[in-house]
Amino acid sequence: MLVVGACLLLTSLTGSLPPDALTAWLIIVFGVLVLDILLPAYFGVTLTESAAVVRNLRRRTIPWADIQSIQIESVMGTRTVVLYETNGRRTRLRAPSTGFLAWDRRFEEKFHVIGQWWLTHRGPDWTPAPPPQTWWNTPPNPARDTARDPARDPFAAPE
Repeated sequence: MLVVGACLLLTSLTGSLPPDALTAWLIIVFGVLVLDILLPAYFGVTLTESAAVVRNLRRRTIPWADIQSIQIESVMGTRTVVLYETNGRRTRLRAPSTGFLAWDRRFEEKFHVIGQWWLTHRGPDWTPAPPPQTWWNTPPNPARDTARDPARDPFAAPE
C-alpha cells in the first residue's frame, strides 16, 4: 500500500513513473524517515492548568475534573496511558507508550507526571463518579420490589 501510494505521489509530481525500482525504494525510505521524524512530535498530550490536551489523529481537550482515573494498560506487549472520563469514555494516549521496538525508559516517570497533574489540578469539588448501573449492581427499587409487602403485590398467594 505504501509503495502504491509513493508511486502515485511521484507520478502526480513528476508526470511519469520512477525510472527504476531503486529510485522508488529510496523515495519510500525517505518518506518513512520524514514521517518518523514529524509524527511523534504531533502525537502526545499537553498538560495545562485546566485540562489535558490530547493530540491523537484529532485534538481533544479533556478538563481535569472530567477525568475519573489514569491507568496503564497493556495491549500485545505495548503499554500505554489511558484516561478514563466521567462519561465512560476511555482515551488511550499515543504517547507516552512503550513496547518491543520502541522502549521508553522514562515511561513510568511520564505516567506519574500525568497522574500528579491530574491530582493537583482536578479541583477541590471533584468527586468520583459512581460506576455505571448494570443489572448485577443496581440497588433494589422499593416501588418495584413488592415481595416484602404482599398487600401491594397482586400476584401474591392468598393468606
